[in-house]
Amino acid sequence: LLYTIKFEIVMSDISSLPDEEILALLHSGSLKHYSLEHHLAPSRAVQLRKQYLLADHPDSVRNSVPFEGYPHYDIATKSCCDGVIGFLPVPLGLAGPLLINGREFSVPIATTEGALVASLSRGCRAVSQSGGIQSTCSYFGMTRAPLLKLPCIQTCKAAADWFSDPSHVTQITREFESTSHHAKLRSVTPKQAGKLLFIRVVAATGDAMGMNMISKGCEKIIEFLKTVEVFKDMIVLSLSGNYCVDKKASAMNWINHRGYSVNCEVTLPAKVIASVLKTSAGALSELNFSKNHVGSSLAGCIGGNNAHAANIVSGLFLATGQDIAQAGTSAMTMVITELVGDGDLYVSATMPCIEVGTVGGGTSLPPQKTNLKLMAVDHEITTEELAQVVCGAVLAGELSLLSALCSGDLVKSHMQLNRIT
Repeated sequence: LLYTIKFEIVMSDISSLPDEEILALLHSGSLKHYSLEHHLAPSRAVQLRKQYLLADHPDSVRNSVPFEGYPHYDIATKSCCDGVIGFLPVPLGLAGPLLINGREFSVPIATTEGALVASLSRGCRAVSQSGGIQSTCSYFGMTRAPLLKLPCIQTCKAAADWFSDPSHVTQITREFESTSHHAKLRSVTPKQAGKLLFIRVVAATGDAMGMNMISKGCEKIIEFLKTVEVFKDMIVLSLSGNYCVDKKASAMNWINHRGYSVNCEVTLPAKVIASVLKTSAGALSELNFSKNHVGSSLAGCIGGNNAHAANIVSGLFLATGQDIAQAGTSAMTMVITELVGDGDLYVSATMPCIEVGTVGGGTSLPPQKTNLKLMAVDHEITTEELAQVVCGAVLAGELSLLSALCSGDLVKSHMQLNRIT
């Protein structure tokens, strides 16, 4: 009994113990490393977790994991990462300026691929010298698709038909929107597969990318459906049934959109193509068709009619605190070229599924928030503008890479800028 009382006293005031005793509690199993932040200041919790989890590694490994000098553990451990043992410095480059709809934007890129930022900057220069990009943007909302299982196909059909009644949609809209001041339900679409029912929910989520917001709303819808007669025997298999579609390239998002759908275009004069991109309109157009359309079709790509859109999307996402895994969906791009005038080239990029936000998630981290601020000098960038910069930067990146392939400079550039000598 005395031991139990002493142990409870110790556990209630761990912060007063020296590091050695806390580590002993961790190694004995009396204290779990994932609960350290409940008892200690964030930086100390991270330091002790690192010592505990890397105890069996040599000093050369343990001391090489960066820990000191990161001032934002208080934010990171609360909303961005679990089991934190340090931070990972990723080189940050700045490409641009990129001229879109008459406004200049800088493009921060976090990457370990040499030549990427230089190549993107060349594309931005070609675009700017051609009068800039014109862009349109439409917001379609974030999606989530709960998966339900009904007793039989007849009951499943009746459950799917329930959503066709406008009064029922009004009911679930009220339930959904009660979970957030920002979430606004746009549509609910059921899809039956045998006795499985997928419910694709689409909602506006303000300036946030919105996955957590819409997930919370979908849970509320599910709770409400449990009170409806036709759903009384349902089994909730998953909050997400992959019919959303999240973090995967898909025909669903390619056709029906998710997040922002952006189109960008520019017409490059022959002299800019020759002087900046070192190639010709004919060569660029032929390569774009043969590589990005024929090659991608042979490979069975969905949304893959591009050379390296994911490079730009992932670099920009990482730099600005977006969900990096959503590069898998957001990078779906179609690049179209058309020969016009006397050696000029029309180029467009279509991206129907750009999932970005300017609040929440990783954007709450000060470095990532700063990168969002530096993108526009004269104003604070909006979420819609961020989506347009993503697409515009992809277009610029496509132009530069395709040109390097046309001129045979790709390997040479990488040897100069992406090689330790």
